[in-house]
Amino acid sequence: MTKIGVYPGSFDPVTFGHLDIIKRALKIFDKVIVAVAHNTDKSPLFDVTERVKLLKRSLKGIKRVEIDDFDGLVVEYVKRKKAYVVIRGLRMISDFEYEFQMALTNRKLSSSIETIFMMPSESYSYLSSKLIKEAASLGASLKGFVPHLVEKAIKKKWDL
Repeated sequence: MTKIGVYPGSFDPVTFGHLDIIKRALKIFDKVIVAVAHNTDKSPLFDVTERVKLLKRSLKGIKRVEIDDFDGLVVEYVKRKKAYVVIRGLRMISDFEYEFQMALTNRKLSSSIETIFMMPSESYSYLSSKLIKEAASLGASLKGFVPHLVEKAIKKKWDL
């Protein structure tokens, strides 16, 4: 049986912290599906197609990773993909309460789906997509935070 983990998120934009979680997950799973959410509650910098493209380019050459997008309940998406595990990254303790509530809600919606929490390397534990966008909007270099191609895409988007 192939062990498949699904790593859902907005990935707006993808950071080195996200990529670290994906690489760590590949040590546990035979395949990792990175699922970009169509989140209508947020106002993303990049549309879903752009986020998928940036992820594919950022993960070029990494085997056993599939990049996809989804709309709706993550547990339903996970079932459609014939997976049973949702992967969630925890950066700081402040992430835990929200992620714990989400995991319990998902368990209530589908008891066959498990959630695992993974921590990125310490050097990425403070990174968030929101922080990256804020720093970029103020003209900061994003070297060490996101792949160069993502930094270029952000600057192009904002004409920086």
